[in-house]
Amino acid sequence: MTTAISTLRTGHVGLNVTDLERSLAFYRDALGFQVLGEGKEEGRRFAFLGQEGELVLTLWQQADGAYAPTAAGLHHLAFSAAAIEEVRAYEERLRGLGVEFAYEGVVAHREGAASGGIFFHDPDGTRLEISVPTGAEGAPAPSESAPTCGFF
Repeated sequence: MTTAISTLRTGHVGLNVTDLERSLAFYRDALGFQVLGEGKEEGRRFAFLGQEGELVLTLWQQADGAYAPTAAGLHHLAFSAAAIEEVRAYEERLRGLGVEFAYEGVVAHREGAASGGIFFHDPDGTRLEISVPTGAEGAPAPSESAPTCGFF
């Protein structure tokens, strides 16, 4: 008897961080995630973050240094929004918090694309994206020869 194989989807993403409190504040306050659980034992600090009770992101305080964009592993973490207005609202919130952006404002995923969003960094330098599949028509594309989310 063979077991049926279902289609896989992303469950949650785990990030190593250098300072759990700082990263927790960022993902909670800037991006609106709720704390679903926390480990506060010295040397084993972590946080489970989610939305509407569903686990989305785990933070593990076990990194010695900032995100290394040239190292193998996570390239960037992308979040999907329902509408371009949501992306712009996040942009405004993030700017108010002094977050570092990779590009100025909403950009298209590629030249002439309807999809696009904002690209920025968390406190450890991890590259993040909030985007929509449509609504970014007419937004500039930072690169003509490669996807916007590829090299930033």
